[in-house]
Amino acid sequence: MSRADPKQTVTRFAPSPTGRLHLGHAYSALHASESARDVGGRFLLRIEDIDRTRCRPEFEAGIYEDLAWLGLEWETPVRRQSDHMADYAAALDRLQTLDVVYPCFCTRRDIQREIERAGGAPHGREGPLYPGTCRHLSAGERQARIAAGEAHAFRLNAAAAAEMTGPLIFADRARGQVDVDPNVLGDVVLARKDIGTSYHIAVTVDDARQGITCVTRGEDLLEATHVHRQLQALLGLPAPDYAHHRLLVDADGKRFAKRDKAVTIQSQREDGQSADAVRAAAGF
Repeated sequence: MSRADPKQTVTRFAPSPTGRLHLGHAYSALHASESARDVGGRFLLRIEDIDRTRCRPEFEAGIYEDLAWLGLEWETPVRRQSDHMADYAAALDRLQTLDVVYPCFCTRRDIQREIERAGGAPHGREGPLYPGTCRHLSAGERQARIAAGEAHAFRLNAAAAAEMTGPLIFADRARGQVDVDPNVLGDVVLARKDIGTSYHIAVTVDDARQGITCVTRGEDLLEATHVHRQLQALLGLPAPDYAHHRLLVDADGKRFAKRDKAVTIQSQREDGQSADAVRAAAGF
């Protein structure tokens, strides 16, 4: 599954403008950029702003400012997810045609009650897996509730998807070939009630549209890759390689977070640190 010609390598850094970038982001961006530059490939920037309730123009401007200060260069135009909602809607329509998604009318409280009645549920990194409540609704009941205007998300029917695709693998540059586990995140949400899509659909479609050949991102997203590989197979999209890198942590072993303003690239710059010093702190 690895690419024959490394010069065709295309990587990307895809932050969400929900806060200022921190040292962990610097590591991820530099990792992706260096992976492409070392083989004469291409490095792209993408703004993942589908959640308009949390994204802010000033944070998007900050992304460009911080990356440029670090010495990074990327191709233009930059793909902004909010400009391509029709692409994600088309992907969801395709999945509905394949009958591998279903509407979910559950609230978080409904899901928690169902889990408690079942005596607990398996846990993934994103929390308890959905117990499948709405998967068992009849087609007639689903249609009636949608027609009545009841708010709903759309979930992947993991079992139906696995049956359709058969066994899958993805290539990770550190782990080798990884067998896809269709149940790792269960019936994950593919389209949220409030925005009509999700990270999973958007990132899968974007990576294909942008011709990404190696997805470089943190190892905290390794489980999501199992879902993305399924979506690629269902939608007939190419399968890139993956490089799930380690996560940077602070002196206490905690992951860097946007809410901690003391570790943002902006604050380090304002404290008088040089770009070279910040790059070195990130391991570059």
